[in-house]
Amino acid sequence: MSNRIRFHLDENVDPDIALALRRQLIDVTTTVEMGLRGQTDEAQLAFACQQGRIIVTYDTDFLKIASQTTEHWGIAFCKKDVRTLGEIIRSLILIYEVLTPDEMKGWIEYL
Repeated sequence: MSNRIRFHLDENVDPDIALALRRQLIDVTTTVEMGLRGQTDEAQLAFACQQGRIIVTYDTDFLKIASQTTEHWGIAFCKKDVRTLGEIIRSLILIYEVLTPDEMKGWIEYL
């Protein structure tokens, strides 16, 4: 497993966030790029777990799933339309810079 955090953006997260993270050389995938659009939240989480990625989402269903298990690499959750894209991007960069994958494992970070 990588010693750096890697992200996976849920399908409703603005793809400009992925572009901004990639400019910072942060490894990020998106639901659309991985051909997972329309898949269940469980399938999204399974993909992220297999890849060792933190899910970035606005979807509260991931919070429900996470309340039942800590078998995931982390969830970065933000309520939709509460933060600007810049605030979300800065928060994710901060997570990347200060936390390790092991520290995020099973954790929910509220942005």
